[in-house]
Amino acid sequence: MDLAEIRERLDGIDGELIRLVNERLDLAAEVAAAKRRDGRAVFDPAREREKIHRAATAAGASRAPQAIALMSLLMSMNRAEQQRILAADDEGGAAASMRGALLPADACFPAAATVACQGTEGSFSQHAAARLFRAPSITYLTSFEGVFRAVADGLCEYGVLPIENSTAGSVNAVYDLLGSYGFSIVRSLRLKVEHSLLALPGATVAGLREVISHEQALAQCAGRLNQLGVETRAVKNTAIAAELVAASGRCDLAALASTDCAALYGLEPLEEGVQDSEGNYTRFVVVSASPQIFPGATRTSLMLALKHEPGSLYRVLERLFALDINLVKLESRPIAGRDFEFAFYFDLDCPVGSPALDTLLDALGDVCERFTYFGSYQEIV
Repeated sequence: MDLAEIRERLDGIDGELIRLVNERLDLAAEVAAAKRRDGRAVFDPAREREKIHRAATAAGASRAPQAIALMSLLMSMNRAEQQRILAADDEGGAAASMRGALLPADACFPAAATVACQGTEGSFSQHAAARLFRAPSITYLTSFEGVFRAVADGLCEYGVLPIENSTAGSVNAVYDLLGSYGFSIVRSLRLKVEHSLLALPGATVAGLREVISHEQALAQCAGRLNQLGVETRAVKNTAIAAELVAASGRCDLAALASTDCAALYGLEPLEEGVQDSEGNYTRFVVVSASPQIFPGATRTSLMLALKHEPGSLYRVLERLFALDINLVKLESRPIAGRDFEFAFYFDLDCPVGSPALDTLLDALGDVCERFTYFGSYQEIV
């Protein structure tokens, strides 16, 4: 056969494959109805193992890997379809809850709002709030939990918090508080962060003995701090560090903070841009006590606790692949009190309202022990 004939045969086979895949997915409705009637779970691991074994055996040793991959994907697609069908009438399902949080198409993100931030004037949280809202009224709290309490108690409409840094990683305390308070992320901002060494007038770099700042800032500047050979001490916030240096009277003490804090607190920048990475960005999120999804939301954040067994993460990634959903963040964290078991943070790039995202949210129950939906939102760069 020449190339044209080979391609014609391939096209015919592909057409038949699509017909059969559609027929297989159509049968998912009947399978779902039978499982609902009999009270059976969607995921049947024994049957899936047997089907994968039969596929690998039938394909032969040289093509067993391709057969295993194909059969695994087909079954993942089928399970997702079953979950979608079973959840279609469930008003308490994850996808239905997400749709209930969608705001009207003409809703705009507020320009003016009461906002809670951790820290004080000049902090990076304050800079983020000023970028996210055109006219915010900011209340400063001493801790991340204070921000959550202020929003929970109705003192402020929104909270602005750091959730991830490109150098130091996730701010796990914020994720924990999101889960415990049941808040939602409604917008995010990627802010370039540059740290300066700020000290009282007359201080010198050579004379420094101690540098204070937030623990994330210290981690982001660890290389330069090691070169200086100084002691470090973590405080609540970068701007609070500048405030403490201003009140200390010590010329051997410096703060890692934004250059703006120098003018605010009567300090001088000894060195600017001392972070280890030039591309040092912190993601800040706006949190709300009630779910709110503004038009244009394309990012969704989840936390999944997976079963402690081989292939548990693969099944989630396989589901994302089957639904053509782009994964932009994956990070693991140990589950407290459970040895060698992990929760995973996922950020997904998928427009809200797409059938793929609806299907995924309703189809996670068979691939994880539990999951937390942190919200869908737009990220500002």
